[in-house]
Amino acid sequence: MSGGADTRRRDRLPPETFDLPVEKMRAGYYTDAYFNHARATLLADGRRPRVVMQVFQRHDAVLGGMDEALAILQLCCDDRSGLTVHALHDGDAIEPWKTCMTIEGDYTTFAHLETLYLGTLARRTLVATNTTRVLEAASGKPIIFMPARHDHHRMQTGDGYAAHVAGRRLGVSIDVTSDAQASWWGGRAVGTVPHALISAYGGNTVLAATKFAEWAAEDVNVTVLVDFENDSVATAIEVARALGPRLWGVRLDTSGQLVDRSLWEELGDFDPRGVNERLVRKVRDALDENGFERIRIVASGGFDAAKIARFEAARVPVDAYGVGSTLLRGENDFTADIVLTDGHESAKVGRRFRSNPRLELV
Repeated sequence: MSGGADTRRRDRLPPETFDLPVEKMRAGYYTDAYFNHARATLLADGRRPRVVMQVFQRHDAVLGGMDEALAILQLCCDDRSGLTVHALHDGDAIEPWKTCMTIEGDYTTFAHLETLYLGTLARRTLVATNTTRVLEAASGKPIIFMPARHDHHRMQTGDGYAAHVAGRRLGVSIDVTSDAQASWWGGRAVGTVPHALISAYGGNTVLAATKFAEWAAEDVNVTVLVDFENDSVATAIEVARALGPRLWGVRLDTSGQLVDRSLWEELGDFDPRGVNERLVRKVRDALDENGFERIRIVASGGFDAAKIARFEAARVPVDAYGVGSTLLRGENDFTADIVLTDGHESAKVGRRFRSNPRLELV
């Protein structure tokens, strides 16, 4: 992945940012039982081995969740002062098998936290990496991060921050759709006129958009979905005429199972379903021909890095992309290995210390 314009701060989010369930974490409530059992066995035997634990993963990726993982260690281990931790920063590019964090200290003080910090790193790195790929494909165009409805609400805060980290790393604008997603970095949620509001006004997109514009603050970029009647060209023009300078953009979101009315006479040599190149060009041409050159087009519905890259290669006139569930798909598992115990190397094959000079003392 390209390095981009790295504008990251080198400081870290304070531990209290994450609102962790500290007591339950300390008690092992979220921990795989085998770690709790191993820790209990050591404590019952009076054995407190001093270990070096290294954390790594197996992909070219963009690191997310490190500040959150460090907060878990700081707030939930038995004796934080007894640990020496080195770690990379959120937004760092990471490579297969390269160490992202090391933890040195009495194993019994943090054995019960392995499940937690690995899970945090896995989830946030997945989102940060997927978002980076989408941003790179979009060639600098804004992205709206829209996966909130595709996962449990407690995922939103950290996922939104992981997306923000990806945007900050590349110096590219990324918007989020819920206040929770924006909370850790002080942003603000954005949103278009949704299908639900149009339905509430009897399917009248123009009326719903007008009422929304009357309600919205002046600094809100009013963007309206125009696919409700499956006639995006006609609806886009109607909305533009009704809202005038108040309209910032129109959003195309045609279902992948539908063919927009404007394409019914053009079937045969392309896939006409959903938001496709020809539909976008038709909406753009119609807006321009009617004097609405300034109105932006936002495209959403089934977009991922590959589809965005195809649109950009074909110079499809999209001004911003909305991307949802694809940002949560895939895997980016982390592993933690004890590589030294009381100064002795691990005997297990493959568990050797992999130094990384980029690690910083926390």
